[in-house]
Amino acid sequence: MRPRILFFGYSEVGHDCLSLLLERGEDVIALVTHEDQPGEKIWFRTPALAARERGVPVLTPANVNTPEWRTRLAELRPDLILSVYYRQMIGTRILGLARLGAWNIHGSLLPRYRGRAPINWAVLHGEPRIGMTLHRMINRADAGAIVDQEGIELGPRDTAEQAFRKVLPCARRILARQIDALLAGSAPENPQDEALATTFSGRRPEDGRIDWRQPSGAIFNLIRAVTDPYPGAFTDAGPARLMVWWAEPAPRPPGTASAAPGTVLAADPLLVATGDGALLLTRTEWRGAPAPALAVGHQL
Repeated sequence: MRPRILFFGYSEVGHDCLSLLLERGEDVIALVTHEDQPGEKIWFRTPALAARERGVPVLTPANVNTPEWRTRLAELRPDLILSVYYRQMIGTRILGLARLGAWNIHGSLLPRYRGRAPINWAVLHGEPRIGMTLHRMINRADAGAIVDQEGIELGPRDTAEQAFRKVLPCARRILARQIDALLAGSAPENPQDEALATTFSGRRPEDGRIDWRQPSGAIFNLIRAVTDPYPGAFTDAGPARLMVWWAEPAPRPPGTASAAPGTVLAADPLLVATGDGALLLTRTEWRGAPAPALAVGHQL
């Protein structure tokens, strides 16, 4: 009899890992996932698609850690718990239900970039390499012992979506390498080095606000970290909001060295002063109030 797997997951990483288990004929007793959020742009396949194709029960608790849900999950009698891009912290009472342990696949090379939105944060910080990590789940987010990880190189112009697409196959390959060991209770575990750990919170649309005092490279990294399909970087001109979907670092024109950051240096196309140079705004969108006519010298 195959061990009973309770799968927590969301996003396309969750879809691909659940699909692997189902293709192998593993006994996935249920998928615990999220309802799609109103207003969120769903640009990825979700594990619910794979589960429903194979008749796996799909559960969508608003809060999985309530007494009612703990009881319901305990009644499923899982042998192993696997979490892949599930958006809630799973309490220790649930983690303790599985005799073979509870395991998570996280979108970074732990111990760096623990927490939410690790790929976006890595792109924002200009990281040259990202990856996926399989680790034991404990009572602290992304802090359990590492079983396996795999990384890929990032280009300095990759957007967060391009980074996601590059790193996505790593999760399935890691799970394929380690699932037999997980089910046998013999997966290798190596403690994380806490001295190297970094942790980041979830990102909100407001975090896309551009601070023109920053260097051009830092603003460029912000733009590529949150550009479409994410909420985007933006700046305000009075009551109007200018979404900046792409830009290019550029030198300042002669005679503008003293212009304050945020100053419009050229109007068509928009060239804006930064803390150490300028950015040429090559793909933009006005939202809210009617688009103002931005003249040279206007302050964003």
